[in-house]
Amino acid sequence: MNRIRKGDDVIIIAGKDKGRQGTVIRLVDDERLLVEGVNVAKKHQKPDPNRGQGGGIIDKEMPIHISNVMVYNPVTKKGDRIGFKTLEDGRKVRIFKSTQEVVDV
Repeated sequence: MNRIRKGDDVIIIAGKDKGRQGTVIRLVDDERLLVEGVNVAKKHQKPDPNRGQGGGIIDKEMPIHISNVMVYNPVTKKGDRIGFKTLEDGRKVRIFKSTQEVVDV
């Protein structure tokens, strides 16, 4: 079970975008993920008439290492560590370490 999943609100804790918030778009692999509006690079793209794409310079989100993000806790309004807890009905859920509240509702 991963600590960070698609759809989580995260805050960047290191790098050029430190302090910015975004939503996880997708996990690229075990160590990298794409965050909406963070780590944006300019890409020069040639036109491709077969796909209907125009040419030009586009903004593209690049992967960021998972160690540079923390899950955003809306109660404390900060990034927070994630732990795991097994509920009495047998489900394993993610919790915020500081407040012991369940992340997954």
